[in-house]
Amino acid sequence: MEKYLVPLEPLNEVSKPVRRQQWRRSLIELNGRFDPKYRHSVSDLLIQSYSEVGAFPHLYHHLNGTPCLTHINRVANAGYIHGQALIKKSVFKEGISALDFDNKGIYLVSVTKSGCLTVHDFETLYCQSNQSSECVEDEAKLVLHLTRQQQLDCVRWNLANQDEVVCSSLRSNNLLVFDIGYITSEPAQVLKIRPTLSLHNFNLDKGVSDIASTAGDSRLFASDTHGVVNVWDRRLGVFPCLELTTNSRSTINSIQLNLENQIIYGANKDGVIYMWDLRGGRPASAFRSHKEICHSPLTSLKLSSVIMKIGLLKAQSDIIAKEIHSININPSCPHQLAFHLDDGWSGVLDTFNFDVTHIHCPPPAWLNESNLADSSCLRKPSWLPTNSIYAVGSSSDIGIYLLDFYPDHSSPSHVDFKEDEGNAPGVTKQNRFVPLSEPVTSCAVHPLNGSIIAGTKYSSLLMVSQKQQPC
Repeated sequence: MEKYLVPLEPLNEVSKPVRRQQWRRSLIELNGRFDPKYRHSVSDLLIQSYSEVGAFPHLYHHLNGTPCLTHINRVANAGYIHGQALIKKSVFKEGISALDFDNKGIYLVSVTKSGCLTVHDFETLYCQSNQSSECVEDEAKLVLHLTRQQQLDCVRWNLANQDEVVCSSLRSNNLLVFDIGYITSEPAQVLKIRPTLSLHNFNLDKGVSDIASTAGDSRLFASDTHGVVNVWDRRLGVFPCLELTTNSRSTINSIQLNLENQIIYGANKDGVIYMWDLRGGRPASAFRSHKEICHSPLTSLKLSSVIMKIGLLKAQSDIIAKEIHSININPSCPHQLAFHLDDGWSGVLDTFNFDVTHIHCPPPAWLNESNLADSSCLRKPSWLPTNSIYAVGSSSDIGIYLLDFYPDHSSPSHVDFKEDEGNAPGVTKQNRFVPLSEPVTSCAVHPLNGSIIAGTKYSSLLMVSQKQQPC
């Protein structure tokens, strides 16, 4: 029997425990939440899973059966033969100029350069895209379809009332508020911007470029073509009760409110970012009187001068002031303010120290002999709700970029990224270009499942998501 026994180790020798690598997935199951670094480590799988799963051309009609103006312009510009668009040089105003989801992702609103306002049921689009990549939306399931007699350039859901959408035009000084609960072509309210007097005492009308709202009160914000952010308290009337001014007459293309609704950022055509403190040392005086009050910016910075601090980038290219098309605050990291420039560059400004921490510089349009750039249309990107991924339409190719802007050196777009240090073993972090069927002008991301709706230069809606496969 003795030969089958295993001898005991001497008592004076203590065996060292074997250290095993911690299983990250077990921590998720125990804590019930994703660690940000773990989420970033698997974000590459998410980026690689996106592709175009459906396309919805704007082929809608009025109640009397006649095609809407966007439909007519699409046919006139591109031709439509057997469901395939033959893309040619645009002659008429065309294209999706803005998109927006409501808070729950139930409805999607879009506006076109031809003046159409449409509200879609997202679930209907999503289910139909799984059946075929080339779809024609059932007009009977459209929540709202209106055709205005003017160009529309911006649309937003009212955060204080999710039954309302607010839209505007660069060619009008009015904000149009529509209640989607009522089927009517007339707005529920029209908010007006005061005209500016010229040197010869003529009224100079202002266009409206972007809109923002707050969830906790009745305030609405709109930037105009004369370098002013107008603020309305809808309880006081149809004219602004507060003006946030700049030292420039340049158009403010984009505005963003921070999460606390205390700071508002604005970006203009000259490449300058402004910041206003809405408290202004006078807590609520601006909303107690009909008298107009003006506030100067808390601070401002020229974006090109901040980008010039990136030594490696400065050594490779000439950095000049460029028009800022859009700014967006990262929902999963509120101190990241993303920007997108007219030459296709995208990046992140850290609002804590006002340094550019991330930058993405795609090939210029002339390198690909591309003529997709359209100076009359501002490209409007959007953040995914998690993972710090920025979806932006390409200025030189037909598709969108999914940019990893994670707030750490491990991001491939970080200015201090080092490939040998930023990647885990067997993993290569990189941004991805997703080819699509039409050039993109605007992106909106579903707030829950991360599906991307891309509005195109030819007035279509493209669904970009993970492909549904049968079990």
